[in-house]
Amino acid sequence: MQSNAISRNYAEALLTLATKDGGRDSYGAYINGLADVLEHDAVFHRFLAAPQVSEGKKNEVLGKALGGQAPALFVRFLQKMVSNRRQMLLAEVAEEYNNLLDEQEGRVHARVTVSRTLNDADREALITSLSKALGKTVVPHVAVNPAILGGVIVRVGDTVMDGSVRRRLGVLRARMVK
Repeated sequence: MQSNAISRNYAEALLTLATKDGGRDSYGAYINGLADVLEHDAVFHRFLAAPQVSEGKKNEVLGKALGGQAPALFVRFLQKMVSNRRQMLLAEVAEEYNNLLDEQEGRVHARVTVSRTLNDADREALITSLSKALGKTVVPHVAVNPAILGGVIVRVGDTVMDGSVRRRLGVLRARMVK
């Protein structure tokens, strides 16, 4: 079984637990936080990856570190991942969890490129128009690129909507050359 399928299965299980516990967003925050620590803290990474450290010791340390802070169901889920030797898939499980949560809540992430920094009113207008056009709640990830000259480029999954001035000028130029 590929790690993608394994990660998705764990994410589905975590989402089920989070839904039963009434903490979908908080469980997401915990799994994202752990994935971030695993990626950026070399000591934690080595600890979880070390085959010399027993599964029992890893579970004990995680239980003590998270006990009282994270829900008991979440801690048990994490300990089960360690028992199954899947702890190094935390980042992939977190990504899959976020994707599943977005899918269930009707959210879509859009990479938006604009030519200048947006003020709050422009940002809200952009979110509103994109949400209306896509029929889902849009979570924009805005990047500024003055090279597009004006307009906006929106990427949602494999779909690209290019309303940039640079593209429009290129199309106009191609028509004039013909």
